[in-house]
Amino acid sequence: MSTELPESTVAPAEEHATALSRRTFIATTTTAVGGVAATAGAATGPSAAAAAAPAEAPPTSRVTLSVNGDRHTVMVDNRTSLLDLLREHLGLPGTKKGCDAGACGACTVLIGGLRVNACLTLAVRLDGAKVTTIEGLADGDQLHPLQQAFIDQDAFQCGYCTPGQIMSGVGCIKEDHTGSAAEIREWMSGNICRCGCYTKIVRAVEQAAGRK
Repeated sequence: MSTELPESTVAPAEEHATALSRRTFIATTTTAVGGVAATAGAATGPSAAAAAAPAEAPPTSRVTLSVNGDRHTVMVDNRTSLLDLLREHLGLPGTKKGCDAGACGACTVLIGGLRVNACLTLAVRLDGAKVTTIEGLADGDQLHPLQQAFIDQDAFQCGYCTPGQIMSGVGCIKEDHTGSAAEIREWMSGNICRCGCYTKIVRAVEQAAGRK
């Protein structure tokens, strides 16, 4: 019985080619990985540092306006709404932020006696304007007639929309749109009451207008 080991089934030239191809694969892979690392390093270089730098401060403007008879001068971001100016800069939270899109009327105030949605009005456009909010309606302890009418007619439930409803009602009376309940409803339609107190709100406006 022969004790010689069987010869390799792979020829020497084939073994050399196999080893060479493995070395080539390792070398190619190492180069590729190095390239990726270099690219990643470049991404964190000066250009990335510039991108991470803090953005420039937004432009601001000085605005002087009268709110409920008091004169205020403030520096505000040019994107600041009248609603945010009243609530966050002047400490007048009576004007409510509802939809912040001009659809609910909770932020209604008077500018020069006219009704506006404070959330849609830029503060920088009001230099020299006269603004009246719910805080400015009463005369000391004497409520405005419409404020009293809302109490008399029980024209609110949760009360969130009430400041805007009252301000809109005051404007509605000044505009002389109180000829009938239907006319009041039409001209107050921009103010939404989630609690559904519309009938009592109309009655309150009628009372303040002297129709009841």
